[in-house]
Amino acid sequence: MTTQTAPSTTHLPQTVEPRNPGMELDLSWVRSVQANTSAIERRAKTLPGRRSVKKEYQAAWLLRAIECIDLTTLSGDDTSERVRRLCAKARMPLRNDIADALGMSGIQTGAICVYHDMIETAVDALKGSGIPVAAVSTGFPAGLSPFHLRVAEIEESVKAGAAEIDIVISRRHVLSGDWQALYEEMRAFRMACGDAHVKAILATGELGTLRNVARASLICMMAGADFIKTSTGKESVNATLPVSLVMIRAIRDYHERTGFRVGYKPAGGISKAKDALVYLALMKDELGDRWLQPDLFRFGASSLLNDIERQLEHHVTGAYSAGYRHALA
Repeated sequence: MTTQTAPSTTHLPQTVEPRNPGMELDLSWVRSVQANTSAIERRAKTLPGRRSVKKEYQAAWLLRAIECIDLTTLSGDDTSERVRRLCAKARMPLRNDIADALGMSGIQTGAICVYHDMIETAVDALKGSGIPVAAVSTGFPAGLSPFHLRVAEIEESVKAGAAEIDIVISRRHVLSGDWQALYEEMRAFRMACGDAHVKAILATGELGTLRNVARASLICMMAGADFIKTSTGKESVNATLPVSLVMIRAIRDYHERTGFRVGYKPAGGISKAKDALVYLALMKDELGDRWLQPDLFRFGASSLLNDIERQLEHHVTGAYSAGYRHALA
């Protein structure tokens, strides 16, 4: 059974969209941004029950989720062999029999995300695939190393072959309301990235309030972020639906005001196929179909792919399999 055609290998927003150049810092806009926490939480709470897809429709949505995964390994014990296995999984995220049954033999993940030391290994392993390598940078995950070293780290990662850079902002700028400092920091990071696509990690679990999340999202987009991203995956609280709703609406406001589309990446704690479906439904509801493409939406995940593959095997065969039957994700 064929649920959709094989995907293209266009992943980066600047290849199909005018790149967000940023704009002058508009503090009046930033300070006008508010967040009604109770209303946001009510809206987020209704999502899992209101948006449900079944059978071949669910399979098609899960295939789209695979295309939007930044397959990630960010562990202190990462090795070249582990990264090469992950890259092989990115090239062929579904077992051959499942992919063939769904007519999706050419499907790939959105990117591979690694530490700087593993960039060259990943670039070599992905050669010819069209899958970009993303590198975490700027003193990930805390972002507390000296500023000039954070900028130099970006430059070194771009030089090593990273096509995407996931930077972390200084949370203290948000917590102290120093929006000028946050804007200047993000602008410097954007400049250091050059042609590489930059994702701004807000570490939303450490920003205190949803209003801070909304304002930090807007500042990063004003400074030229191609994507805004929830978390490093290392905080005690990572991606949540209320935070996602706030960030997505900031993206919508920015697009309406400037005409430039900025991408969104929830990361950390998204490990089940049903969770991926909820996030995709939220994107469709709030931003429309254009934001359901890998150049504007990514999941930061390591174990999500394994559960999606199990769900798709169930769709094809009618039986669930043990996780160990699928190649390491």
